[in-house]
Amino acid sequence: MAKNVLGTELKICCTRPMTGFYRTGKCETGREDRGLHLVCAQMTAEFLNFSKSCGNDLTTPVPMFQFPGLTPGDRWCVCVARWVEAFNAGVAPPVILEATHISVLEFVTLDELQQYAL
Repeated sequence: MAKNVLGTELKICCTRPMTGFYRTGKCETGREDRGLHLVCAQMTAEFLNFSKSCGNDLTTPVPMFQFPGLTPGDRWCVCVARWVEAFNAGVAPPVILEATHISVLEFVTLDELQQYAL
């Protein structure tokens, strides 16, 4: 059973749209997940624009990967490296701690995450 950054059971991030690397609704990870889609975040226009400017357009649908395209307010399991980049740039999206994988703590502190907690 995967754990979240609070040390309890990892909760569902979102099922509409269905998120997670494995499209289970959870920010779970495994060998195939090279991007480490571990942070359950609520999208903001600022973050979506930032991500697009970094070469990862999260707003355009990509049906072959079951990706619907995101809008502000959607919840999505984002790559921990992108979230950290956004954090350092001052545009990190809000985080759902109960649905954010414990492995994120290898990259940022719980205090830093709590600053952005919903």
